[in-house]
Amino acid sequence: MKKIVYCGADVLARDGSAALRKYGIADPGRCGLITNPTGVLRNMSSTVDMLRQVCDLQALFGPEHGVRGDAQAGGEVDSFYTDPATGLPVYSYYGKGLADAAKIMAGLDTVFFDIQDIGARFYTYQYTMTDAMIHCAASGVRFVVLDRPNPIGGTKAEGTILQRQFSTFVGRYPTATRSGLTVGEFACLINETEKIGCALTVIPCEGWSRDMDFDDTDLCFIQPSPNLPSVDTAYSYIGTCIFEGTNISEGRGTTKPFEVIGAPWVDVRALLEILGEQPGVYLREAYFTPTFSKHAGQLCRGVQLHIYDRAAYCPFTVGLRLFCALRRLHPAETQTRSFITNLLGTDDVLRPDFEPEAYIVREAEKVAAWQEMTKAYYLY
Repeated sequence: MKKIVYCGADVLARDGSAALRKYGIADPGRCGLITNPTGVLRNMSSTVDMLRQVCDLQALFGPEHGVRGDAQAGGEVDSFYTDPATGLPVYSYYGKGLADAAKIMAGLDTVFFDIQDIGARFYTYQYTMTDAMIHCAASGVRFVVLDRPNPIGGTKAEGTILQRQFSTFVGRYPTATRSGLTVGEFACLINETEKIGCALTVIPCEGWSRDMDFDDTDLCFIQPSPNLPSVDTAYSYIGTCIFEGTNISEGRGTTKPFEVIGAPWVDVRALLEILGEQPGVYLREAYFTPTFSKHAGQLCRGVQLHIYDRAAYCPFTVGLRLFCALRRLHPAETQTRSFITNLLGTDDVLRPDFEPEAYIVREAEKVAAWQEMTKAYYLY
């Protein structure tokens, strides 16, 4: 039975200014909101409209993909325009518009953040948030996170711990690939450990617990970005996103991004024989033709990931094993680019003597220690 969950935005909509006073904010003053299509209440009405009733909302700020979520990954987003529905100015807080947006933000009193994150280190919304926290700290602007559930749960962390020399917008801090944190908890962690010093408030969810993924809630899942259409995609993304740093298709341009992996030259039967059975997921022989992105218009041979036990499934481990199996099977055809080190947060996998199974065990120990440290920032 699904559990009733109220996101931070729902709590603010229900309690109004009393929710802010609870955290010492008697008057939020001139406000801005960082949001995208996931910024909605339980009834699908917009957080934008709700905030206009609670405070003096003066500006909107958009992350990667834009406030309306209509731009593809890394795509161009207008630096400034007027929102036709509300008449509010909209500033891109991504790419070349970032500096101008930061200047506008510095003139506000409070900035709200309401975006559905997915708990993956390379998902950029969390760095839009932390960059805004840095800018707000420098200008004495309050920052309020309207928290949302981690759609893949809050009990498991996995992957690698990013090495700082590989810090980019797809991995800014030495955190695990899969954090096991909500975006509000992540804000608390980074604000303290990175000594940002932001005047941070998190309005928590009600009804959510760490052992719940999104399908355990009564909330509607809105895809946070164009190529993340489902909760299953969010799970597999933890492991298969690394293929963005290769010449192998991660399924962009299909109806199953990050759930199908392949290329025109893959010997699928041999690949499946190398991989064998993987816990919690079936790997099925699959053929697909992307409509855009890598190998657009070409028949790709590969696998589709079918999750049957989310608790047993370790997506990073499966993704890394899949990558290593493809390199072993097709060493000449499988190519990597430097971007893969940013996604993985390390260049260990590119070393000639790399041994995946031993590496998985070593990194798991580091991740376990990191997760133990993060428990001090749990809100649930």
